[in-house]
Amino acid sequence: MNPKVDDFINNAKKWQPEIEQLRLLLLACGLTEELKWRTPCYSFEGNNVALIGCFKEYCALSFFKGTLLQDSNGILSKPGENSQAIRFFKFTNLAEIIEQKSIIKAYIYEAIEIEKAGLKVNFKSNTELELVAELQNTLAKNPNLKTAFQALTPGRQRAYNLYFSAPKQSKTRETRIEKYTPRILNGKGINDCTCGLSKKMPSCDGSHKYI
Repeated sequence: MNPKVDDFINNAKKWQPEIEQLRLLLLACGLTEELKWRTPCYSFEGNNVALIGCFKEYCALSFFKGTLLQDSNGILSKPGENSQAIRFFKFTNLAEIIEQKSIIKAYIYEAIEIEKAGLKVNFKSNTELELVAELQNTLAKNPNLKTAFQALTPGRQRAYNLYFSAPKQSKTRETRIEKYTPRILNGKGINDCTCGLSKKMPSCDGSHKYI
């Protein structure tokens, strides 16, 4: 168990029991635990396999190459309509995780086998958009982020690229990319609401700040 994940769980304002149970299942399957993008991340031989995410209305177990899972039970969800790779479980209480324990572990083991086999997700290319250099470099170093970014709609990709390219200094551009990496990995656009409290969903109009 990674002490950084211990701190994450201890400081979580919601979903602590659910996170702990998912953590035990992931570790029981032999995955390595780390804290990446401010969230628990689980890998196999250096390759990211799954993330635990906390949202307002549910706790999620996301698979980086979820689209390659057979999902014979038909229970995985897509972060967005055009998501090409990531798929995830939604849980609203601890009982749901316990009841589906064997199913969840089966999906985790299948995801591990996908990594063992070296399978890759085939993405639709987007040759029209010229990405800012810092974003190109970051995506090249982080295949999972590249996977998530390419799964975004063209409009969301352009919005991110425009925002990242705005600062004059390279360091500022890199800082922006780092800050928004978790949002991209969760399949969210730069203007999408992640708190679920804004009045104009899925966009964020800032109204949640006053609730």
